[in-house]
Amino acid sequence: MITRWPLAEVQNEMSRLQSEMNRLLSREGNGIVSTVRSYPPMNLWEDGDSYLVEAEIPGMELDEIEIFVDGGDQLTVMGERKSPEIETGAWHRQERGFGNFKRTITLPSNVDSERVAGVLKNGVLTVFLPKPEAVKPRKIKVKAH
Repeated sequence: MITRWPLAEVQNEMSRLQSEMNRLLSREGNGIVSTVRSYPPMNLWEDGDSYLVEAEIPGMELDEIEIFVDGGDQLTVMGERKSPEIETGAWHRQERGFGNFKRTITLPSNVDSERVAGVLKNGVLTVFLPKPEAVKPRKIKVKAH
């Protein structure tokens, strides 16, 4: 048996679904931003000697950020983004999240935690995570006899 929906009912249902998706992906009525994505967004890549992680943290100062390496292969970036104070006027839209954050990612292998360094430039935190000598690629010299 085939059920046919009138076009008006299909349009109403599509409109309802769109409204629900907009509600879920936007600021909730209580002023809390929905946590659909992890914060801060991070990129991770490696070169021959180290892993590099970039984290987007606009509007923050270096003293507001903490970086930890746990267990040799866990990088944690944490801090607090403070909401800007407005002395006069009222908010009409507030899409940027504020408050405490903590993001932990697992690295592909252990790193030398004594040599980890971070640089904050233009709202992007770059963390340099050197590989220990034991996991660095080594070129083997082959001799012919």
